[in-house]
Amino acid sequence: MCSPQESGMNALSARMLTRNRSLGPRAGPRGCGEEPAPPGRGEAAAEARKSHSPVKRRRKAQRLCVAYEGSDSEKGEKAEPLKVPVWEPQDWQQQLVNIRAMRSEKDAPVDHLGVEHCYDSSAPPKVRRYQVLLSLMLSSQTKDQVTAGAMQRLRAQGLTVDSILQTDDATLGKLIYPVGFWRSKVKYIKQTSTILQQRYGGDIPASVAELVALPGVGPKMAHLAMAVAWGTVSGIAVDTHVHRIANRLRWTKKATKSPEETRAALEEWLPRELWHEINGLLVGFGQQTCLPVRPRCQACLNQALCPAAQGL
Repeated sequence: MCSPQESGMNALSARMLTRNRSLGPRAGPRGCGEEPAPPGRGEAAAEARKSHSPVKRRRKAQRLCVAYEGSDSEKGEKAEPLKVPVWEPQDWQQQLVNIRAMRSEKDAPVDHLGVEHCYDSSAPPKVRRYQVLLSLMLSSQTKDQVTAGAMQRLRAQGLTVDSILQTDDATLGKLIYPVGFWRSKVKYIKQTSTILQQRYGGDIPASVAELVALPGVGPKMAHLAMAVAWGTVSGIAVDTHVHRIANRLRWTKKATKSPEETRAALEEWLPRELWHEINGLLVGFGQQTCLPVRPRCQACLNQALCPAAQGL
């Protein structure tokens, strides 16, 4: 038999055991190796919502890499310039070949009486350049034969800046007559010679801008002076012959009304290596074949290629 004290202890242990079973394993401390109790209905729903909700993650900043092409210096080579289409006349190359063939004899007045043949080749360089400029001033609106005759008479008197300035206007007029507008040319020659003596030491300017600033000197004269006197091709020298022929052959994108307008139109497309040749070539062609009045189209190799010839 148990003593009363032992009976009380057993009753207390039974009550504590019963209470622990009703509370479940959550009530007591979880020991090592024990599995957690399954969640209740509310806790299961909360856990489900938590597992399906998106997880907010911090986005990682992305770096954008941009690659640039290296410069010409970095590449070590020169970039080719963009080729822009340039207008050019139809059949111009064949027309040029035909004109060269017709001018092969070099027997036009310009070939032996032009500016290249009017100065004294034995004179000092400064004097030669002055004579080139003077012959160009005389040639305006004047045939080559008349200009050459006037230059011969002037050279016989000693053609220098000083000698011209020492010659009175009446005598100078007689020496250059009958060049076109000879009275105006006397005045221009005297004024230009004074400027050359005072500003250029008796020489002529070495730029187109300074040349056209001289009295009686136009763009055509300036470009020819640069070519003949200084050996520099500064532009196409366009006179009445070049102006007329360029329009007849349609060598300008549209019809031009003045030699200077024609020069600008030709320089837009004509290769620069041809600029020096084109003046003498077309002037002689205009003197012999493509005349101002009644051009000799029947004898021209370009008859079938010339737009103007088709309308005659």
